[in-house]
Amino acid sequence: MPSHGHRGGRHRAIRERRPLSLFQETILLTCVALAVAILVRAFLVQAFTVPSGSMEETLRIGDRILVNKIIYTVREPHRGEIVVFKGADDWNEEGAEPPPSGFFPTVGAYVGSLFGATPPGEKDLVKRVVGVAGDTVRCCDRQGRVTVNGLGLNEPYVHDNTPVEQRAFGPVKVPDGRLFVLGDHRGVSADSRYHIADKWHGTISVSDVIGRAFLIVWPIPHAGSLEVPDTFGGLNSSLLLMLPYRRRRRS
Repeated sequence: MPSHGHRGGRHRAIRERRPLSLFQETILLTCVALAVAILVRAFLVQAFTVPSGSMEETLRIGDRILVNKIIYTVREPHRGEIVVFKGADDWNEEGAEPPPSGFFPTVGAYVGSLFGATPPGEKDLVKRVVGVAGDTVRCCDRQGRVTVNGLGLNEPYVHDNTPVEQRAFGPVKVPDGRLFVLGDHRGVSADSRYHIADKWHGTISVSDVIGRAFLIVWPIPHAGSLEVPDTFGGLNSSLLLMLPYRRRRRS
């Protein structure tokens, strides 16, 4: 058994440890905070600053949003959800900034992105999912609406739509593993309609989706959750696709 003198010396050594200085505590807490932020950003939630007006009035330029990065590891994106995704080479978000060059600007931009203090890169885009794999998307019906599987969508969130005579597109059958996305500011958004002539007919890969935007956190007057509109509540592609197209159009 250890002697009492040995135990007493050990306790004295513990008591004699010097406390961290304020500077050391600040450095330690900063490192811990950064480590936690990096882990959260990498696997759970990421903050973005909206760079353009393509999703107005739902999302405005400068809005800071939170993106759930884990949700699409357990399920596919749903119609009506707002997603952040990596655009292909020919996609570009108006107003987005190119990545910084140089070591310190790159590090500074990354640290700022942990807290949503810097805008996303020029290939980080924000749109609303309108069609998922198997859907047929087109425009327009007799009321000038976008249709999914023959069902006209009432879209109260659409801001500044294009003139009816300029809305026509499709039909587009969304391939497996891909999504058809549109901006809410329909008159200016360079979305799936804009790229409809490419080999994927304007659709984006689900694998390029970073996550679902679920909350506006800043500015406070515009803060709130980003729910799926009732527009998509009654859409049942499997049932509608079994009906002949002419019958669906009459209904």
